[in-house]
Parts: sequence; C-alpha cells; structure tokens
Amino acid sequence: MRSRNSWIVMAVAALVAAPLLIVYASRGERMAAMPAAAGGTGATTQAKSTPPPPEPEKPAPVAPVAPTAAPLTEPVPLPPAPAPEPGASAPAGGAQNVLYDLNKLPRPVQRMLEQIVVAAQSGDIEQMRPVLETNELKPMVAAAAVDDPIAFWKKTSADGQGRDVLATLLNVLSAGFVRVKDGKEDMYIWPYFAETDLSKLSPAQLVELYRVLPASQAVPMQRAGKYSYYRVGIAADGVWHYFLQ
Repeated sequence: MRSRNSWIVMAVAALVAAPLLIVYASRGERMAAMPAAAGGTGATTQAKSTPPPPEPEKPAPVAPVAPTAAPLTEPVPLPPAPAPEPGASAPAGGAQNVLYDLNKLPRPVQRMLEQIVVAAQSGDIEQMRPVLETNELKPMVAAAAVDDPIAFWKKTSADGQGRDVLATLLNVLSAGFVRVKDGKEDMYIWPYFAETDLSKLSPAQLVELYRVLPASQAVPMQRAGKYSYYRVGIAADGVWHYFLQ
C-alpha cells in the first residue's frame, strides 16, 4: 500500500514539475534575448558615437612625362653591305681571285655541279653513275686510267661502299674555287687551295682548309706550301674533267 502511494506521489510531482520547466524555459529564453537586444542596441549606439577612421590620403596626380622620341613601329634598317667587286672576293692571304658565288659559274658548270652534289648527298655511290654517263668523258679519278670510277671508289673507300669518298667530294666542293686557263678554255677548280701557296694562308683560310681535310694532313701541307689532297676540275662547258689527289 505504501509502495503504491509512493508511485502516486512521484507521478503527481512529475506532472507538476513539467509545467514549471516549461515556464522557466520560456522565461530563460526571454531573459537571454533581452541582453542580446540590449547588447545590439549598445553596439549600434557605439557604432554611431565612434567617428569613422580617416581615409588614407591619395597621392597627388603626377603629370605624364612627354616621350623624348616616338616609339618604333618598324625595325631600324641596317646600312647596306658593301657590294663585292665583279667576279668574287679574294680573302686576305695566299689565295688570289677566290670565288664563292656559284651564280657566277657558267650555266653548264652549275648543272654539272648540281648533279654531282645531289648524287653525293644520296649516300649511294651508284647514284653517281648516271652523272658519269652524261659526261662527255670519264673524269680522271687516279693518275692511271680507270675504266670504272664507281668500282675504283668502292675499292679505295674505307667502308667498301664509297661513302667516305662521297663525303670527301662534298667537303671539297664546299670550299671556295678559282678559275684558271687550261689551254683555250676556262677550268673551275675546287678547292682554291690547289692553286694557292698554303704557307701564306690567313687564319680564316686555315680554318677553311681544316674543314676540307684533317689537320694531321693539312699541317704538313701548309709547311710545304703545297696542297696534295683531292681536287675537282670542271670545264666552262660543263665537262667534269677530274676528281683525284
């Protein structure tokens, strides 16, 4: 009986406590809102009463400086190079009347030279055969007569295919050349060292000589003053006369 009464008392107490909690909770919310509102009012009042910070001073405008010269819209033209003398140039040194301008060659010589270079650049020495066949005669490739220059070049080459011979031919033709009289006709000879005293070459000409042949061969030739390496001769009518040492 006493236990039952205790449960009844607890239930009644819970029923009474619930409304009180609701009341106190709502009162707590109102009390919490009041300071917030008061604080907001205070903040607003403080914001209104505090003067704004002074704005930073702006620098005084600077007057634009007038340019001393108009901007360039086009590159400044370079002065023209001095025109070479008729024929071609002769660099300082032992060589005279050295030619570099292939356009000054007779047209038949230009055609033959073009055929030789194209065939040599192919890397296949057999491409040189049609060039030889279009020639009026077989060019001399050695001191003795040679029936088949292609076979001779292969036999004397380092790789047995004649590629080093083609490279030598191109190196020789890359140098300057000279025009000499061979009987009644003009002969164009590469390189000009073949008609030059090597002991009188300028430093620039020595560099050109080293491009044609190894220094181990060039130095003894320079001391002797005589060129004894490969040379090419093409007549003014376009006939390839020789390529030999």
